[in-house]
Amino acid sequence: MINGTDISFVNLGITIEHLRSSVTVFGFRIAFYAIIIVIGMMAGIWIAQKDAKRRGQDPELYFDFALYAIVCSIIGARIYYVIFAWDNYKDDLWQIFNTRAGGLAIYGGVIAAVITLAVFSKIKKVSFFSMADSGVLGLVAGQIIGRWGNFFNCEAFGGYTNGIFAMRIRRALVSESMISQDLVDHLIVDNGVEYIQVHPTFLYESLWNLGLLAFMLWYRKHKKFEGEMMWIYLLGYGLGRFWIEGLRTDQLILFSTGIPVSQALSIVMVIVSAVVICFKRSQLSHHQAIKKN
Repeated sequence: MINGTDISFVNLGITIEHLRSSVTVFGFRIAFYAIIIVIGMMAGIWIAQKDAKRRGQDPELYFDFALYAIVCSIIGARIYYVIFAWDNYKDDLWQIFNTRAGGLAIYGGVIAAVITLAVFSKIKKVSFFSMADSGVLGLVAGQIIGRWGNFFNCEAFGGYTNGIFAMRIRRALVSESMISQDLVDHLIVDNGVEYIQVHPTFLYESLWNLGLLAFMLWYRKHKKFEGEMMWIYLLGYGLGRFWIEGLRTDQLILFSTGIPVSQALSIVMVIVSAVVICFKRSQLSHHQAIKKN
């Protein structure tokens, strides 16, 4: 490894000597995390609008919804994080508003987006499930891109691994709160520089979501009922997140239970979605059998 290298994927031969986390424009510092999130949002809106147009819907309706959903999702993501990391904020409540220090949880954003869509669809007198079917395509596309913001922030990683995707990070770039005892036990010192070697869980989730999006784009022409794409997203994302969350060192814990809240929510999503899909498909099969008779 090059002396002073910031990040490397040691078993893939990929090395980044100096990792920049921001760019300065006219004297203002703009974090790459923010830039990537914006790109993800724009890509998500574009894909949702394209699918809406394919289905004969008004694409502008989705842009209007996105204006509300983005704001509400950021607020929801922050509230979710603060609730389950309350010990970090209870003694200094002003820090709740300091989002520049990090602390957004995707599940909080998803929950807020669902609530926003429920209100929006009611006001606009359109089908919630119909909009959700196109909306989740944009959502998962945004997640694929957005997860790379974690890479530039050196966060959202897992415990020690020496697998094919093992990522070695200069310890000084990482918040000490994210460094588990497992990582300390496997600490690597190279040319006097300390490194941790981790599962790049941000990469796992990005790739998982890419596979999920590919499947959804293929399956959307075969869906059987309104809302099915939404349930497939919740099922597919929940499965991946349940596995990936178990690897992470920065888990939010469900109060005093010791259970990672995202794993608990993921398994609930998977079960509920599977039940709904099976029930709706069973209903459709039953109705078709009656018609034939």
